[in-house]
Amino acid sequence: MEVKRIGVVGAGQMGSGIAQVAASAGYEVVLVDVAESFLERGLAAIRRSLGKFLEKGKITQEAHDEALGRIRTSLSLEDLKDADLIVEAIVEDEGEKRRLFERLGALAKPEAILASNTSSIPITALARYSGRPERFIGMHFFNPVPLMQLVEVIRGELTSEATRDVVVEVARRMGKTPLEVQDYPGFISNRLLMPMINEAIEALREGVASKEAIDGIMRLGMNHPMGPLELADFIGLDTCLAIMEVLHRGFGDDKYRPSPLLRRMVQAGLLGRKVGRGFYIYDEKGNKVG
Repeated sequence: MEVKRIGVVGAGQMGSGIAQVAASAGYEVVLVDVAESFLERGLAAIRRSLGKFLEKGKITQEAHDEALGRIRTSLSLEDLKDADLIVEAIVEDEGEKRRLFERLGALAKPEAILASNTSSIPITALARYSGRPERFIGMHFFNPVPLMQLVEVIRGELTSEATRDVVVEVARRMGKTPLEVQDYPGFISNRLLMPMINEAIEALREGVASKEAIDGIMRLGMNHPMGPLELADFIGLDTCLAIMEVLHRGFGDDKYRPSPLLRRMVQAGLLGRKVGRGFYIYDEKGNKVG
């Protein structure tokens, strides 16, 4: 199967990034969301990102213009009925994804592949909701999508090898490195990353060290580009909590129990950089100021 047109559902950070790399790779892209304001924000992010690549000489003016020209937006899922591959990039909530994939499974053409950008929810469960488990797969990109090379490729119990092969080829054409993992909660990336972040939050709650010291130790001692608390702010504390709950529920092991401090911060609406305050304070451009 040859993929020519890609649909992306969700115009947030991840969805807009996926749309950008797909368009830059030569695919026609339809970006769908529920409100015009979300689509406008997503397109603005794509323009900024492509503009930076242009300023740095990483792409030509022609490539910049052609990529933007390949993206169109829509408020209707019906506009995805001719897509060869549809990538979901909505909120990390199984109920929301279930409702979406039930609709996509019914409206997409029979040969279309459905993919989820979920960072933790079992692919086999989502595949069942779609009604086409053989043509369903996990395609987990990393933020910021235009810069991060990895795509985790996750086959569900019934995902066909042909579906896997198509998605691997698409990821490579986007300039990514696809690595296949098995369908377990959190896959590999978040099974390793999120418990580290959760433990850093617990250490802060227990008063073991300040947030600056915790992050500094991981940056300077472990050579991490970003400390775990700052990274949690970057990811979004609500997303971190959702992933920890998936791990806790999926494995039934209390070593994955979300920190009470993480729960409390999410309840207070302190979700990180996207709202201007989490473990740190951020300005309107997302720069850390306190």
